[in-house]
Parts: sequence; structure tokens; C-alpha cells
Amino acid sequence: MMIPRRNGLDIFDDVFSDPFFTQKENKLMKTDVKEKDGNYILEIDIPGYDKDDIQIEFNDGYITVTATKNEEKEDKHAKYLKRERFSGACSRSYYAGENLKEEDIKANFKNGILTIVFPKEPEQKIEEKKYIPIGE
Repeated sequence: MMIPRRNGLDIFDDVFSDPFFTQKENKLMKTDVKEKDGNYILEIDIPGYDKDDIQIEFNDGYITVTATKNEEKEDKHAKYLKRERFSGACSRSYYAGENLKEEDIKANFKNGILTIVFPKEPEQKIEEKKYIPIGE
């Protein structure tokens, strides 16, 4: 059986382009997480923002990064045909550990990449079970 083509595209292209099959990808704050020299390193893409637009908060073991960018004033003499640049606020949280202190976290922002470094939380030792012998 032949499957008919419409407008040069396979009929399955239409089916799989349905929103049910597509996952909305988060294009903001893409993050790489690395481990090096006993530290975790977060490298977060935040292009188009200035250092003053970014806030880092540490609370209950979570590092939360929030970036806010106000809409640029519109040019009253120009009409936008397409607008793709993001304007507004975006936020993302990362679990860092309960025993971490605020002063342990270091941050740097350069070329649209926010780098956050914090020490790896030491693994908690699981206590070995101790059994009590039962006498006669």
C-alpha cells in the first residue's frame, strides 16, 4: 500500500508535528554541571543579560538564579515583523546541599555565561548496623 504525499511532505510529518508529540524545550538558562577538584561547577547560559540583571539566592539548600530583562522601548516608527528575543524574567533552581553556607558559593559572569562554583557536599557515612547478641 502506498501512503499518499501531501505538498511534498510525508503524511507522518503532519502527525508527528502535532503538539502532543513535540516537547517544548526550555531555551533559557541551559546549564552544564561539572565536578572538578571537590567542587561542583554550574555553567549557565544567560545571553543578552547584564550582570546587574541577574540575582542569585541561596535558601534551604537550593541555589536559585533569576534573570530579569525589561522590554526595550519600542521604536514608534518601526513595525516588528518578527520578534524572537526574550524579554521578562526567567528563573531556575539547583539543589546544592543542606550543609552548604552562602560564603561557600562563588559566582562569575562573563560573555553571557554565569559560572557558579560550590563545594561538593561530603557523602554521609551510613552507620553500620550493630547487632546485640541474645544470651541463653
